[in-house]
Amino acid sequence: MTLAGSRILLAEDNELNAEIAQELIKSTDVIVEWAKNGKEALEMFENSADGYYDLIFMDIQMPVMDGYQTTTAIRKLDRKDSKNIPIIAMTANAFNEDVARSVKAGMNEHISKPIDIHKLEEVLTKYLL
Repeated sequence: MTLAGSRILLAEDNELNAEIAQELIKSTDVIVEWAKNGKEALEMFENSADGYYDLIFMDIQMPVMDGYQTTTAIRKLDRKDSKNIPIIAMTANAFNEDVARSVKAGMNEHISKPIDIHKLEEVLTKYLL
């Protein structure tokens, strides 16, 4: 099986972190679209067709809207995919309370930065295959 053709929305405000994440993700032949903050991620998701994105990687600390606010807003949208799209926190906030807050906001899982390529592949395989 292959992940090729899967489409991911990456919400990350730091350009260097976004470049690193995109390179790691693209090594799995997944298509990545980048949002520079939470509001932009929400708008990109809202303006896409139902089912267009297969997964969202969500930074937590972003300007305009943080990852918690963005996830909550996506989950409240009146569209079929907003309730079940996998949203994965991708953040340096790795304490137990950060993970719990991510889950409470509606995220499915939590990946800590710096990104471990094996953990990334594990999450992609779990949610995209």
